[in-house]
Formats: sequence, C-alpha cells, structure tokens
Amino acid sequence: MSRFAVLAVIAFGLATASARAAECRVTGHPSAFGVDMVAFFAVRSGETCNFPIRIPGMMASSGISQKPAHGTLRQVNVTTFTYTAARGYKGSDTFAIYGSGEGPYGSGRSVITVNATIQ
Repeated sequence: MSRFAVLAVIAFGLATASARAAECRVTGHPSAFGVDMVAFFAVRSGETCNFPIRIPGMMASSGISQKPAHGTLRQVNVTTFTYTAARGYKGSDTFAIYGSGEGPYGSGRSVITVNATIQ
C-alpha cells in the first residue's frame, strides 16, 4: 500500500470517528465576535460529542484556552471541537475555547467557557 493510501485511510478513519459523535446539546446563546460567552451541556460518562462554535460571521481562527480536567478536548476544524468525558467519572467539568473573526455584530476574539455535566 502506498504512503498516500495509508494516510488517506488514517485521515478517513479520523474523520468518520468524529462524524459519528453526536452533537453536544448546548444551552447558552451565541453572541458576537469580541464578546465572551458561557455554554452548558450534558454528556454520559465515557461518551463523546461534537461541540461547534456558532458565532454569526466568518471565523478566522480558534483554539483551546483551557483544557478540561475530567475529559479530553480535540479540535476537529476551525469551528468544531470534540469532547470525550472520562470513563467512570460523574460530575462536572469545565473547559474554554476561543474563536476570532468578524461578523455582523462585532469582531475580535471571543472566549467560550463551557460547563459540562457528566452523567
């Protein structure tokens, strides 16, 4: 198998794994670029969900500001992150992500503090 084919298989496997994860059911309202926000969601212990940033406008960059203490957080692309709750843990977890861009209501960097309830 060629090197390209191996990389394509690996990339396809990673893409389908995150595509299979359900979207986190988030409460909290998207605001505008340049305004910090707070979001909440619940997930079962050991499960994974996709967490998209939905700020109106064009996202230029994003990343992780604070890692979770009781799970893992991975950036999938400029607007989507994947959170996996630690297996066997039940309680709360907090992480922070940021997005920078420009939209109809503002521009700049927004930090989203996310509070997860692990069930």
